[in-house]
Amino acid sequence: MRGLQAAVLFTAVAAPTNCTTRCGDISFEYPFGVEPGCYHPGFNLTCSSNDTRLFMGDGTVQVLDISIPNSTVRVNATAMAFDPADDVQRGVINATTTWRAAAAADDDGGPFVVSRRNTIALMGCNARVDLRGGDRRHSDNLVSSCTAVCPPVGGGDDAAAHDDGDSGDGHTIAIIDAWNGKCSGVGCCQANIMLGYPSYTIQIKQLQEKNLHSFDFQYIAYITDETLNFTEEIAGRIATPAALPATLDFVIRSNSSCSTPANSTAGGECRSEHSFCEDYKGGGNTLLGYSCVCSEGYRGNPYVADIDECHSPGYCYGDCKNTEGGYLCQCPLGLTGNASIPNGCKDIDECMHPESYSCYGQCVNTFGSFQCHCHSGTEGDPTIRGGCIKIKHSVSGLTIGLGVSGGIIRKIKLHKVKRMKEIFFKQNHGLLLQQLMSQNANIGERMILTLRELEKATDNFDKTREVGGGGHGIVYKGILDLHFVAIKKSRIVVQREIDDFINEVAILSQVNHRNVVKLLGCCLETEVLLLVYEFISNGSLDDHLHVDGPISLSWVDRIRIALEVSRALVYLHSAATTPIFHRDIKASNVLLDDNLTAKISDFGASRYILIDQTGVTTVVQGTIGYLDPMYYYTGRLTDKSDVFSFGVLLIELLTRKKPIYRTDRGDSLVPHFASLLEEGKLVEIIDPQVKEEENGEVEEVATLAAMCTELNGQDRPTMREVEIRLENLRAKTKLAPYNKEPSRYEVSRLAGHCISARGDIEEVLISRQYSMEDEMLSLESEDIDDAGYEVAIYGKTVKGKQGSATMDHAGRGLAPMDQIR
Repeated sequence: MRGLQAAVLFTAVAAPTNCTTRCGDISFEYPFGVEPGCYHPGFNLTCSSNDTRLFMGDGTVQVLDISIPNSTVRVNATAMAFDPADDVQRGVINATTTWRAAAAADDDGGPFVVSRRNTIALMGCNARVDLRGGDRRHSDNLVSSCTAVCPPVGGGDDAAAHDDGDSGDGHTIAIIDAWNGKCSGVGCCQANIMLGYPSYTIQIKQLQEKNLHSFDFQYIAYITDETLNFTEEIAGRIATPAALPATLDFVIRSNSSCSTPANSTAGGECRSEHSFCEDYKGGGNTLLGYSCVCSEGYRGNPYVADIDECHSPGYCYGDCKNTEGGYLCQCPLGLTGNASIPNGCKDIDECMHPESYSCYGQCVNTFGSFQCHCHSGTEGDPTIRGGCIKIKHSVSGLTIGLGVSGGIIRKIKLHKVKRMKEIFFKQNHGLLLQQLMSQNANIGERMILTLRELEKATDNFDKTREVGGGGHGIVYKGILDLHFVAIKKSRIVVQREIDDFINEVAILSQVNHRNVVKLLGCCLETEVLLLVYEFISNGSLDDHLHVDGPISLSWVDRIRIALEVSRALVYLHSAATTPIFHRDIKASNVLLDDNLTAKISDFGASRYILIDQTGVTTVVQGTIGYLDPMYYYTGRLTDKSDVFSFGVLLIELLTRKKPIYRTDRGDSLVPHFASLLEEGKLVEIIDPQVKEEENGEVEEVATLAAMCTELNGQDRPTMREVEIRLENLRAKTKLAPYNKEPSRYEVSRLAGHCISARGDIEEVLISRQYSMEDEMLSLESEDIDDAGYEVAIYGKTVKGKQGSATMDHAGRGLAPMDQIR
């Protein structure tokens, strides 16, 4: 049972972060702003030092209101005064001045135009005001005009003709229309402005050579909002205001119409998906630019892109549901208040309101809810008045039968669940794994985890916890023992996937190297296997190397990462208890931690090799582009297969081109790289950032990469030789691997990502003591009959032991590729 709740639907859009959006009582959004980077050119504002008044960019024109939906700005427009004593020409006043919309650099500049919602007003007697405007070629077009007259002062026929009849002495003048607060034309006149321009010329012309009214004063002109109601005080100049409100339209300046083709610049500022561009035409039907309008059924700010507010901080502190064009924010069930502010939702004590929450028994308030029971000694429905009745101490046969039946059903269900777990445990080679890890009790106890632990760690494998996946499963982020872990789940239930997972467990349980991802445990109680690793928070080498823009990993980092990968492969090939060939070395399988330290992952395709063997014949597995051609055509897996994949990785680090790269002639990356190296044209393919940062090491690394990708495996160096070459290279060039200053890429990487929570993963001691016979029990033999082979690859012929195949000069194989996954 839950409490009532209130929900608010907002229409919100993304705005630049850390930008001022309020000054005094006036709020504003992009394209307006105060700080640099927060506004569109020409829309800058100034907030007064005491944060109470808002001004246009130059700080002289005060802003009264900004309306994004109406594309208007309401400002205080300064009055224009004309002194008859200063502007007399042959006894007639003929004065001219210019009125310019705020922030208009010239007649055609700036984003502001005088709105058609304004009028021209004149305070004075026997004079006419002309408002002229236009573009640079036609700036004297008459836009609006009005005339203000006054009757002669004193009695007589002329006075009587202009008198309202109130006193008969000629002094009473009807300045203001009593019905609508507009100037009547006597002492004050108004005229609508029908054409909008950025600036106007205002001319005052006196209609008589001498002043016929007794009180001598200045002529005052205003451009003011048409909704303004004049008063006797304003029109009679008893208290003449220095400024009156005027309305400006704002537009995005553009020479292109919204109806022009899509490659036009018009409408570029209409960033919301639910907005459209609308042409703005001024006087003379001249296109001044465009404004952005929300589509029908939407409201908000069309000048910024729509966002998912529920995943953005500061929008909602309760239950948030994103909607099209907005979001729904409400307090959770059982709470009430304002969910849009921190701690705005408060608990409802439902027990204090039994009528509202229908609890007529014993009520216990809990946070966000309440419990309602019948009082001790009664039974029934406590949610209705009189629903609890006294218990009669008699037990019917039906009650006993239901209780017994329920107990039996529950026991059957528990037995079924237990039986399924046993089936899955056996199917997933659980007994074999127990045997493999039995020699180290600490490992055995911790590495086999229960399904309940992993469900709790991942919120029942919620979709939001997915962080990626390899060739053998989906990866979830979870929390075990207060530390982040990565949990890998097989994609499909096939025996090969199970074997690959068991293979990965068997290999990683024997591996302990700082550049190999740690396996923390596994779960065998489900139909699909679950593996638990240390969580590597910084993505893969592929993510960091192939970023948009010219700046990627620094050359120093690339060399260090290559060295760390080579160390890991040397360990797997020779230092481990039993040699291990990875079979799938590629950029996406090299993970990077917060210090950009490399860690090899995804051992589902890896194979053990007996110490006295140099290779094994097996079904081909790997990734196109990184796959050793000799291994693909012969099925013979050796340590030189990993060397080839590492060589491709070196080329990728040098060029920032993926292995699937093709030239215009159809050449793949490896032969094209080797050809350019041989011709002395290596500079054509090297990453520009590498050319800028390297100190003469590129040619040596390129030569090493070419050696690693030789067609004949016997011509390739061992991983130990590769490691020594890279170590010598780093020592010679004095590259500092860990205490270096951050590169431009690292600075941008840290600025563009949220800092991840980190925790040291519990050290797990890994045993390497089980026998080769135990390992062979976990994997089926994949023997292929030996036979002679002769393979033509990249125009060369290599002889060996299995089959025959050809490959053209561009590296396109003629054998079927469907064996590779």
